[in-house]
Amino acid sequence: MIQINSLVKEYSGIVVLNIPELTIPQGESFGLVGNNGAGKTTLFRLILDLTAPFTGDILIDGLTVARHEEWKNITASFLDESFLIDFYTPEEYFVFVGKLYGRAKEEIDEFLLEMEELFNGEIMGKKKLIREYSKGNQKKIGIAAALLGKPKILILDEPFTALDPTSQIRLKRILNDYRKKENMTMLISSHDLNHITDVCSRIVILEKGRLVRDIETAGDSLELLKELESYFNV
Repeated sequence: MIQINSLVKEYSGIVVLNIPELTIPQGESFGLVGNNGAGKTTLFRLILDLTAPFTGDILIDGLTVARHEEWKNITASFLDESFLIDFYTPEEYFVFVGKLYGRAKEEIDEFLLEMEELFNGEIMGKKKLIREYSKGNQKKIGIAAALLGKPKILILDEPFTALDPTSQIRLKRILNDYRKKENMTMLISSHDLNHITDVCSRIVILEKGRLVRDIETAGDSLELLKELESYFNV
């Protein structure tokens, strides 16, 4: 599904990302962890063609993202609040995003019913603009909008940050359910090792822009967590 070849990203002559090869197959729950400055967000922005590599290619379904547009029809993401249209209300935003995906009003309404547990009565019907919501509720809106299109590829950067514990648990359940139901390829970065091992069966560790560990387990999240904690406990 996603193939990375000889990928290098530089800023002012300094290499911030160097990944010779990485393959993420269809339907995989792929986690990305690393300390601050490891290159996690940079990698996601490269995959989404939001920034250009110094050298190398990223392919989705065999097509180079920098030279094709077809992959955008099957890919959704939420990296930060800049992805939102913050002068819309949530209702207006979901209608706008739904129309981009060709969703009828009935489909949008049905989807929002599925999100009620995550929204916890804090999102819809408040007569507020998105910019007036808390960071946590803005994140809920952005993630829900990404799921609205039923993407084949979902990319989320630090999705659990700013969410309260109840919302974190509910979000993990939603992500696991959607991945299985839609056979969705899911790429998630997180500083929270507990959360990411709950939703990802394969985790890559980045350190100073380089892939230093690629861990895959057969659904054993506890074993995965132990290995990650062992690596970072230095």
